[in-house]
Amino acid sequence: MPTELTPRQRLVHSLQCRVADRPPVPYWMGFAPWPQALERWREESGIGDLNPATYFGLDPYFEVAPIEYGPWPHVERTIVREDADWIVSIDFRGITMRNRRDGLSMPEWISHPITDRASWETYKDRHLQHRLDERLAKLDAFAAEATQRDAAVQVGVFPWGVFGTLRDMLGAEECLISFYTQPDLVRDIIETYVELWLALYEAVAEKLAIDHLHIWEDMSGKQGSLISMKMVREFMMPAYERLAAFCQDHEVAVMSVDSDGIVDELVPVMMDHGVNAFMPFEVQAGNDIVETRKQYPTLGIFGGLDKRALAVGGRALYHELERAEEMFALGGWIAGFDHLIPPDVPWKHFAEFMQALTRIAGL
Repeated sequence: MPTELTPRQRLVHSLQCRVADRPPVPYWMGFAPWPQALERWREESGIGDLNPATYFGLDPYFEVAPIEYGPWPHVERTIVREDADWIVSIDFRGITMRNRRDGLSMPEWISHPITDRASWETYKDRHLQHRLDERLAKLDAFAAEATQRDAAVQVGVFPWGVFGTLRDMLGAEECLISFYTQPDLVRDIIETYVELWLALYEAVAEKLAIDHLHIWEDMSGKQGSLISMKMVREFMMPAYERLAAFCQDHEVAVMSVDSDGIVDELVPVMMDHGVNAFMPFEVQAGNDIVETRKQYPTLGIFGGLDKRALAVGGRALYHELERAEEMFALGGWIAGFDHLIPPDVPWKHFAEFMQALTRIAGL
């Protein structure tokens, strides 16, 4: 039997596809419910303060360093207009969006802060200066507490990524067109953010060990990547190489990417430039984590179970348990579904699945 590991060691070893004493089953996006789902579960379970992580005794997950990754100072949050059903607002990044009041939808993007070179220069001057003391104001307290707990530490978090942030600043259509019409602007936006992140990450590394550098991209759909692999290599991979060099210099074990959609093109390209873990492998987009594991035996895999099975229950649910058991045996996997758990999932199904999964994992 392998030596008993700490939760931090178990998490990192598993993502490095190393032998662990047992698979980790942490509470992360792959088990987290939408707010409406949690409200339903509390009603159906009769537990008013239900917390799935503690209820099932799940392992700790990475703790994200509390730093300001984007605009600082924030763009002032403003409600533009509202009615009984909808709210149109400007968020802290300067993005104008429309949301349902009940939260049961993805936002509708209306406008974005960067429209041309002049608006970018203004935004960069106002909001993207390093101002490290202010951006890192909460770091000392976090470092002391995380060190005392021997927590697994992460830098990088939603909604910050090389393509992901570029798209959010420009808007999806303008972003894609700008690779052709404004390539220098695209490069400047990417380089400005990466310079900022590396400055922040260096400061974090001076205070405590970092285990995980995460990059949020969400750059694929069912049809594949929103940009070609040629463009990925030309525009994105120089930034990835700089982030990978930071990981190497500071012995950061895991460099991961989050992208919805089918990621079969992205995985090998990004692995060639330092990425060694990926999430969440949406099933309905065509991902198959068992095949991915066989094709890439050194890739850390997060999630990839079909969340739709939780709504159906019965045989569909047990099919996902069989896949989980196979992935535990193959190793290098952080158990979880392929995104947040939606409100159509009853507590009975989720509880049945989690009780069986934790038993298989040996919790």
